Amino acid sequence: MFATKKKLIFNIFHKSDVFRPYCQKATKGKYQLNKKFATKTYGQPTHETHPQLVKKDEITPFVKKSEFENRRHKLIEQIATYVRERNPEIKQHLVVIPSASKQYMSDKIPYFFRQNSDFLYLTGCLEPDSCLVLTATDTPSQHCSVLFMRRKDDHSELWDGPRTGPDCAPNLFGVDQSLPADELENYLQSYVRSNKTSTLWYDYMNPVQTEVHKIMCDYLNYMGKKMWESPKVFVHRQRLIKSPAEIALMQKSCDVASEAIVRTIQASYPGINESQIFAKVDYECRVQGAEYLAYPPVVAGGSRANIIHYINNNQVVQNGDMVLMDAGCELHGYSSDITRTWPINGKFSPHQREVYEVVLDVQKQLIKECETFPTLDSLFDTMCALLGKGLQQIGLIPKILTSQALIKAAYQFCPHHVSHYLGMDVHDTPLITRNIKVRPGMVVTVEPGVYINNKQTQLPKEYQGLGIRIEDDVLITEDGPVVLTRNCPKEVTDIEHIAGHERS
Repeated sequence: MFATKKKLIFNIFHKSDVFRPYCQKATKGKYQLNKKFATKTYGQPTHETHPQLVKKDEITPFVKKSEFENRRHKLIEQIATYVRERNPEIKQHLVVIPSASKQYMSDKIPYFFRQNSDFLYLTGCLEPDSCLVLTATDTPSQHCSVLFMRRKDDHSELWDGPRTGPDCAPNLFGVDQSLPADELENYLQSYVRSNKTSTLWYDYMNPVQTEVHKIMCDYLNYMGKKMWESPKVFVHRQRLIKSPAEIALMQKSCDVASEAIVRTIQASYPGINESQIFAKVDYECRVQGAEYLAYPPVVAGGSRANIIHYINNNQVVQNGDMVLMDAGCELHGYSSDITRTWPINGKFSPHQREVYEVVLDVQKQLIKECETFPTLDSLFDTMCALLGKGLQQIGLIPKILTSQALIKAAYQFCPHHVSHYLGMDVHDTPLITRNIKVRPGMVVTVEPGVYINNKQTQLPKEYQGLGIRIEDDVLITEDGPVVLTRNCPKEVTDIEHIAGHERS
């Protein structure tokens, strides 16, 4: 049946005068589609296919091909310099960075695909089952980048969508060479035969792609000398400092999430289910262009706000409760991370407002403290001291305490860290310690909170069950901190105005 239809459509196509200019003569009077009119297909948006999204010379929105090329070159140079200072005899390096693979919910039903952040940072490639291989010598002009990608396959593309394929990859991604993914093993074996003293840079301890990891394990066994290290810390050091294009992307991500949260607060009301609030913020982020939320959001009504990672989001929010919502979106590979707390009925009670203003005042002081380029760990210590004093003023902590005792008491009210790095991942560059001083180009969160669970019976009952956190995303610059989430209101009067907004 299908073959008959295909033949009929083909005969109509090649016999029609309308289509004949787009065809080329073939054997026996038949016609085929002229190759010059064939449309290239890619495994991700490009300027050719999505000009409204990707500009000329960009691989991903905002980020040009030249920036990805510079990232790869910088990584190789950092690795080469690191080794040269410790072992100048080693001059050849092989760096292997795999992409992510599709994950499946069940049988043939896939989860939404998300690329490995390190691979995406170095290539801009959004396709699964790929791999970047960088080779380096002591001569920078001889550095080489090879991108291994899935072959073009009509049957697979019918089900899963277009693939870029190795032929188009060098021009699209700016790599020196591209080969089919199934040639990786042969490439590595050939490389080691010609470069027996090279060092391998591959993260064996945290495999990203099963197929590549198996090949790399075989490769390590094949090598005479077991010299290998992980390149991740070098990639994370680069990712820590954002380029102008990355900063623009993060600002856009923060703007989208900020607007979504405002609209979500406006749409909330007593008796709403947390799941409806979740759905609203998800919708509002996506409708503005975000691919998805950056993480499962916390939507915690009432005392559930005392569960730091509450993501069940399935309870009714009662009149008089506050909602603590921690949500952000991922836009073109970059994340935002915002927390706002608001009264569901549009009006803070006196005790809610009292605690909220303590948290807000502490947060403002911490953001200002970023002018001095502190470490994130020292920022946490500052938070504990400030929070302790604020809670003393409203009578939740005794006033006669030593400095250390005050900090310890404050920690009982806020047991989580006050800051983390932000970028392609929500908890970005996890290999970078929080005891280094922040520098211009870093983006960090500032998120103090106060959590008073119902078990703290020594406190007045009207405070029990309160959970409040305020979180903003902050860009560190030479001229002082810039709050990227400034369009998401947090002042008491602004929150009450938005939450009490007349609803249709």
